[in-house]
Amino acid sequence: MIKVMSFNIRYGLANDGENHWNNRKSLALARVHAFGPDLLGLQECRDDSQADFLRAGLPDYHFYGIHRQGPGDTALEMAPLLFRRSAFRLLDTGCFWLSETPEIPGSKSWGSYYPRTVSWARLACQPAGTVLTYVNTHFDYQPAAIAGDARCLRQWLEQVRRQTPLIVTGDFNANKDSDAYRLLTGDGALTDAFRQVHPHAEDEATFHAFGRAEAMAPIDWILVSCHFRVVDAQIDRFRQGNLFPSDHYPVTAILDWTT
Repeated sequence: MIKVMSFNIRYGLANDGENHWNNRKSLALARVHAFGPDLLGLQECRDDSQADFLRAGLPDYHFYGIHRQGPGDTALEMAPLLFRRSAFRLLDTGCFWLSETPEIPGSKSWGSYYPRTVSWARLACQPAGTVLTYVNTHFDYQPAAIAGDARCLRQWLEQVRRQTPLIVTGDFNANKDSDAYRLLTGDGALTDAFRQVHPHAEDEATFHAFGRAEAMAPIDWILVSCHFRVVDAQIDRFRQGNLFPSDHYPVTAILDWTT
């Protein structure tokens, strides 16, 4: 079994009042520990005290994240991936930018507001040695950029899925009726883990803007190749009164290999 979590933790400098990172960081970390993922994809993680706190609180995990770059203090933001060292042996890692020039650090296209990255790791499962590729990303929120980001990612995934099984996590900033969702899942190349378990697509919103019902949207996904059977998938809606772990709910999945 492989336990997977995707979690947009909301960047630590945001002026969120009572839900400021300093107030909720222990709660966010506790939700990771509560599920105990083998693979963890984070979004909006800044490489400052925010990332330092998570590295210190998750000592059993390998942390791989690359600054998205660009102007201003948002350049330190990452979409890092983490994996449990006892569950996997690292074979390779890499990062590219969601743009027409993905090999150029900090590049952006299609009217993207920020540079956006894709982090990936090729991992050998312990003890069997079966190899998979784990991918984590965070799409832009401009409509044209979302479509471009999806095309760029799909092109890269098409090459990789011929070589290894795939697990993809991310904040895609798009609903599940979007062209981006159809591009990534429409032909069965990847399957939405949550909808494998909950096919009627009820109550699947993950973004909630710290409890605002009118803002809720299912924009955080775990996608898997046909090599995996989804045993369970859930959205973690835990909160402490008015204090939330983030403005996104984490989404989780438990995977088994298909025979």
